[in-house]
Amino acid sequence: MIIKNDTTKLLFTLSLLIIIPFVQKQWFNLYLFNIGDISLYSILYYLSGIICPSLVCLNSLKNYTYYNFNENKIYSKNIIKGKRLLFLVAINLIFLSYFIADYIYINFNLIFNLFLEGIKLPKPDVIQFILFIFSISILLIFKKSKLLLKKLILVNFILISFHLWHLQIKNINVDDQFHIYKYFGLNELNLINIFILVVIEISFFTWSFLSYKTNLSDWIVRKPRMEDAIPILNMFIFYFFIIIYYSILI
Repeated sequence: MIIKNDTTKLLFTLSLLIIIPFVQKQWFNLYLFNIGDISLYSILYYLSGIICPSLVCLNSLKNYTYYNFNENKIYSKNIIKGKRLLFLVAINLIFLSYFIADYIYINFNLIFNLFLEGIKLPKPDVIQFILFIFSISILLIFKKSKLLLKKLILVNFILISFHLWHLQIKNINVDDQFHIYKYFGLNELNLINIFILVVIEISFFTWSFLSYKTNLSDWIVRKPRMEDAIPILNMFIFYFFIIIYYSILI
């Protein structure tokens, strides 16, 4: 019954992602008739840019934040420990912390450039950025601060999505004064935003697996099995439809 309910909710969410962009296009056409004036349709169109990001955050908070893994018996042949575990922990922690730090900086950079004219956000030097990454790494080690950080990432995603929506409505060009310009090779700001979030989601899942319960204190992690990768598969399916949503909306 639980599986059936989850499947129904997923199909309902994915159906919304297909329908919403067509509704938004209709609001946009009505908005063009009253461009320059404040009307119901201009407000609806402006606020509609938050619908999809909100669905993403709710789905991520429910399905990609509080992970539980099967605790099977650990045998010597199916464990990761020692230098291999140290390498995996260090690489994943640094990689995840870097993207979180960069993602948060992108948001503040957009705020300062869009809404705080005349105030330029100072670019952190190498030492400051390393300290920021180190602070995030410390927070990721503890369960409560790790979950709080994940919620902060989702709030950050909503804010960036809204800022990008504002850029598109106001026809503001993104040049090298915006930090997000460093990813401009993807040629689509919304896809860049989704790409960064997906990278963080996958890294957060990997870190959740490595740091699950007493894994790090015991310094023993069992090797992942096929069933452990199910959240990753669901994640790819969900974000594939998010990409379709933005593709239809363009």
